[in-house]
Amino acid sequence: MGHEEHQALAEQQAEDKPITACILTVSDTRTHQDDHGGDAIEQRLVGSGCRIIQRSITRDEPGNIRDVLTAWIDRGDVQVILCTGGTGIARRDTTIEVVRSLLHVQLDGFGELFRSISHARIGSAAMLSRSTAGLAVSASATTEDPGTLIFAMPGSLDAVETAMDELIIPQLRHLIWERRR
Repeated sequence: MGHEEHQALAEQQAEDKPITACILTVSDTRTHQDDHGGDAIEQRLVGSGCRIIQRSITRDEPGNIRDVLTAWIDRGDVQVILCTGGTGIARRDTTIEVVRSLLHVQLDGFGELFRSISHARIGSAAMLSRSTAGLAVSASATTEDPGTLIFAMPGSLDAVETAMDELIIPQLRHLIWERRR
């Protein structure tokens, strides 16, 4: 069986169950009324058949970010967490450090592909993005716990749409299947 056939079978098997997701916006200024990036993530997830368990906004404080993410990872029923914001190089941008500290397996290709796609659109400013992704496992996980995928992307609406439309949504079902096998 070839890779494409294997992926199609995995996606077909996973279609029966909705993917469970949480959305975190990291921002010192965003509110639920102007969280357009969070809205875009939610619309795309729901449109692809996912079930949103929780959506939150937290200030760009490492402790706050860690508390939210570890609570979701420790729940055991969250398959994917999508974070937006705090991925740049400003002093207040701490999302990446927190996310990386929680990852057991990094998906380096996500950040590499995101920056490549962004470079084609916005030029060399793409190097400012530290977007990353990977698999986190609860500290109390058993060997049967497949872990939680985490994607951290910039806070701009265009960046969220790019990451979701070109990278995350097309591969999400396959990634969920891969984390279970």
